[in-house]
Amino acid sequence: MSGMQASEAFPMQPLWRQLTWWVLLFPAAMFLAIGMHSVYLLNWVHVLSGVLWTGADLFMGFIIGPVLRSLEIKTRTAFIAYMVPRTLLYFPVVALTAGTAGWYLAAWLGFTDPGHPKYLWAMISLGLVMLMTVVGLCLLLPNTLRIWLELKKSQADREKITRLNRYNIWLSGGQGVMQVAMILIMAHFRF
Repeated sequence: MSGMQASEAFPMQPLWRQLTWWVLLFPAAMFLAIGMHSVYLLNWVHVLSGVLWTGADLFMGFIIGPVLRSLEIKTRTAFIAYMVPRTLLYFPVVALTAGTAGWYLAAWLGFTDPGHPKYLWAMISLGLVMLMTVVGLCLLLPNTLRIWLELKKSQADREKITRLNRYNIWLSGGQGVMQVAMILIMAHFRF
């Protein structure tokens, strides 16, 4: 049975109550750092938002994914119903903050100048960030919204929810691989 009985519908709080609002501190700190032209603060925002983005993607792709596959569909969709609203704001905000702060840092430090010895690395990292941003905003976020809208239905389709979430887990794993490559590039910048 792909649908659920009305009595099995997921209790849905208003979306605004489930979002991870604290994550908005990162773009606020980024704008402050840019306004003050503080390399130290911008670097802190870039590193911390990047760690939160990368860590969450790796955790989703390589830990949560295998665990979810081992659960029965009812338990899996209950977990998804709890997790999805909490990631709707989190992932786009930390991803966009990490990428934007990184671009400003690269520009301020001269890495975007074609004559700089690290220019090629800066462009490779920019390409990776652009690809991860497109995947996140054009594939992961819309799938997450579809899952959330399906969960709100009185006859939510558990198989559809599981299928869409499986795509997101695979996409998160792919992003995790790209982020490991990004970490290697960042280590190259550092040394």
